[in-house]
Amino acid sequence: MLKFVLAIVVIAIVALLGYAAIKPDSFRVQRSAVIKAPPEKIYALIQDFKQWGAWSPYEKRDPAMHRIYGDITTGKGATYAWDGNRNVGKGHMEITETVPPSATGAGKILIKLDFEKPIEGHNIAEFTVEPQSGDTTAVTWAMVGPSPYVAKLMGLFFSMDTMIGNDFEAGLANLKTASEQ
Repeated sequence: MLKFVLAIVVIAIVALLGYAAIKPDSFRVQRSAVIKAPPEKIYALIQDFKQWGAWSPYEKRDPAMHRIYGDITTGKGATYAWDGNRNVGKGHMEITETVPPSATGAGKILIKLDFEKPIEGHNIAEFTVEPQSGDTTAVTWAMVGPSPYVAKLMGLFFSMDTMIGNDFEAGLANLKTASEQ
């Protein structure tokens, strides 16, 4: 009987490992919100790292977090590094592309995100700011990156979409409040 139970356990473990191996090699988490504010106002809050304290949920998780701003803090080439408690970890980011919003098109900001702690990761954050009819703006916050085997395995037990998505929802709600004032 013990051999039978052990065989079932081994088969289950092998099946889980195999299933993790066939999961996608990349991930994308995305959330959107409609904000009653001009796209330029919202765009300014996103492209200036010194303004993130007004809306980013990560800024509020560790008030004692050590922040290092680069010589440029706004627009393409802006850099920002942080080192905080276990809730925020350690890492740095750089704005790599900016396209300001216009009356006829969406604005976009791409940020290279490099996490050092608690888990190393290299991802891209993407914000789009798109004018809508009337005086509203659609804002989308997305993160894309590779999904190595360990992340695929963890993904069997934890939903990255839920964990990060909840943070994005909170950040967009904060951005809405900051923009609509």
